[in-house]
Amino acid sequence: MDEPLYPLLRLSRLRMGTDGEGVTTLAAGAGCPLSCRWCINAELLRRAKPEPVTAAQLFERVRIDDLYFRATGGGVCFGGGESLLHAAFLRRFRTLCPPEWRLWAETSLAVSAEQVQIAAEAVDSFIVDCKDMDAEIYRRYTGGDGERMQANLRLLLEAVGPERIRVRVPRIPEYNSAEDQARSAARLRAMGFVNIELFDYVIR
Repeated sequence: MDEPLYPLLRLSRLRMGTDGEGVTTLAAGAGCPLSCRWCINAELLRRAKPEPVTAAQLFERVRIDDLYFRATGGGVCFGGGESLLHAAFLRRFRTLCPPEWRLWAETSLAVSAEQVQIAAEAVDSFIVDCKDMDAEIYRRYTGGDGERMQANLRLLLEAVGPERIRVRVPRIPEYNSAEDQARSAARLRAMGFVNIELFDYVIR
């Protein structure tokens, strides 16, 4: 079997409180199936040239912060881009990491059920940007399939449990309202999610 590669755009070290717990390194990767109107990474995804790396190559780069990871309960967060497009890479990377390291994945869940299942075996915690639980609002904002995202939410919840998932629910200017946001949060709570983060997109 070919060694899975990760299309690395950049590494951001020594992060605190934005991509999980403790000290983390963000590994931003290329590739996303959505076309979100206010994507904060659109320019990076469009212009930056990814560097394909193996799991071993990435491990060698991030292990410099091993002591920080162990001391703070931190580790590596995969974002981008859609991290679960590279689920096979995440599975391989996990085998190289010390057990004290934690892995996070920032995801829209706009991927196949198989990729969600593979990632669930390797990733400690997930940060899910669900956009909106209304399928039509979701389609208008992302161009994607809200029903697929919701099916993957249920699959992930069953696979790893609610404590390992943080669901982020934005209020998106021109696309949804505070009432829509509240309805999405209520639906998520009814599904069994307990870590729900409400916030506003700030458009400049």
